[in-house]
Amino acid sequence: MSHDNLPVKDPDLGHSVPDPGLEPHVERYTDVDKGAGNRAYAAILMMLAAVPVLAIAFVVIYFAVPRNAYIDFGLLKANAQNVGFGLTGGLAAVLIGVAVIQWARVLMSDEESVELRHAASSTDDDRAAVMGLWDDGVEQSSVRRRKLLLGALGGAVGISLVPAVVLLADMGPHPTKRLREETLERTIWAEGILLLNDENWLPIRPEMLEVGQLVNAQPANLRYLHGVEAHQAKAKAAIIVVRMDPNSIKVPESRKDWHVSGILAYSKICTHVGCPISLWERQTHHLLCPCHQSTFDLGNSGVVVFGPAARALPQLPITVNADGYLVAQSDFTVPVGPSYFERDSSQDFKDGDQ
Repeated sequence: MSHDNLPVKDPDLGHSVPDPGLEPHVERYTDVDKGAGNRAYAAILMMLAAVPVLAIAFVVIYFAVPRNAYIDFGLLKANAQNVGFGLTGGLAAVLIGVAVIQWARVLMSDEESVELRHAASSTDDDRAAVMGLWDDGVEQSSVRRRKLLLGALGGAVGISLVPAVVLLADMGPHPTKRLREETLERTIWAEGILLLNDENWLPIRPEMLEVGQLVNAQPANLRYLHGVEAHQAKAKAAIIVVRMDPNSIKVPESRKDWHVSGILAYSKICTHVGCPISLWERQTHHLLCPCHQSTFDLGNSGVVVFGPAARALPQLPITVNADGYLVAQSDFTVPVGPSYFERDSSQDFKDGDQ
């Protein structure tokens, strides 16, 4: 058997492959030519200095350019704000990256070194040596000789965060107590608003409903809203109207005048995650949410009898107007829909309340 192709063992280090050593060092152009080094230094500073300008331009575009403004590129029509954001924000990020890379390529120390592998655990001497290397690295990074570099980089990165902070404004206004009371915690229901069947948009009279029947309904003033406003109002104001035998339901003293001969109105929005509910069990008076099986007892003020929902279904106080149609007595007394951190749950109905 021939042994000509087997690796040769280095007799000094005990390695199967001889140590190739370091290649001859070739000086960089910016190290040989001081003028070239200064020009590279100036170019890096210019790139980092452009980042704050671009960040300010980003903010100006956010406030100055209308959101419905578009730029026509022929086959492509793009939102002007988005184009501006992409150009200013994207170029700022590119300039920071190019500046850092160029800094490492032409200004940082360009010396080759070899470090033998050491044990996993470091000795005190090794730790001291690492700190020494850290100091050497700081020295080699040129930040002590070219002191503006570190400040320019920090300023560029810091100012580049400003556009991101500005964009947080698009998440909506801060949910103050007053704002919640005017938005999340109210619907368009009010005293005297007619209950309309949402299939034919006709007002509902008590005699139209049979015992055990469920009807989906909406407020009459929803017809005067359009677009987004209408969808938002409908999402909160949707109700179900059910008729039950008055002798088979439990009506607390505080709600004795909230129904009309066993006809009750409840929010159609589940208090768990906001799914619309209409799975009605006539015999048990239970309303089942199809999403996560939360079950509410409409014969007992909408309390939860099963599932993950933690709050009773809000009930809408109703009565009959002079023309014999079902109308609301007021808005819901508690916010409809899922819970949220700032919500006051002290007024929610609980089984046994009067």
